[in-house]
Amino acid sequence: MYNLSRRTFAGSLWAIGASATFAGAIGSLIASSAALAEELAADPRTVELWMDEWMKRDRMAVGSLHLSRFADPIYFLTKPINWKPNPGQESFAAVRVPVGFVTDFASIPRLFWSILPPDGKYTYPAILHDYLYWTQTTSRDVADSILKFGMEDFSVGTVTSMAIYNAVRAFGGSAWNENARLKSLGEKRLLRRFTEEPTATWADWKKLSSNFE
Repeated sequence: MYNLSRRTFAGSLWAIGASATFAGAIGSLIASSAALAEELAADPRTVELWMDEWMKRDRMAVGSLHLSRFADPIYFLTKPINWKPNPGQESFAAVRVPVGFVTDFASIPRLFWSILPPDGKYTYPAILHDYLYWTQTTSRDVADSILKFGMEDFSVGTVTSMAIYNAVRAFGGSAWNENARLKSLGEKRLLRRFTEEPTATWADWKKLSSNFE
């Protein structure tokens, strides 16, 4: 994993033109490193066991997270996941991500992985967000709001959730536009057939149209 010093991290933020809002969120993230270290520390439980425990609570995500992956770090759902709005969020439609959807979890730039790894408590809402960014059946604003609501449902720390939310608000437009471009070229993200070959890569698997719905 890429190790990032505070000085290098701060300088890199400005080098890539981060918004003042996002830079402020990341600055707060670094300043509260002691609390964040505990929050993002590796959990000895598997994601599935953690999710099963979480689902016993009164939350608005529905269904445990079941995943498989390609040889490269690209994943796909082996069971569907769902989100429905909480009271006060009724203007937002429920979301169902089907079996076979291909995702890279949270699309966080590699530069930030030492502080915000691609997988964490926010993995479930990140997949919802990834799906909405791919299908584009809602506006981008709505997709980003559902990501934020999902992180609240999962009790992701305020500093972390706001850093992620502000990042997608600042930089998500390029991912949104790239997804539209890839779809126009015929790329698909909903698998009909799962690979049973552990060395199969997403780059190779997506070349075969028969693998997709």
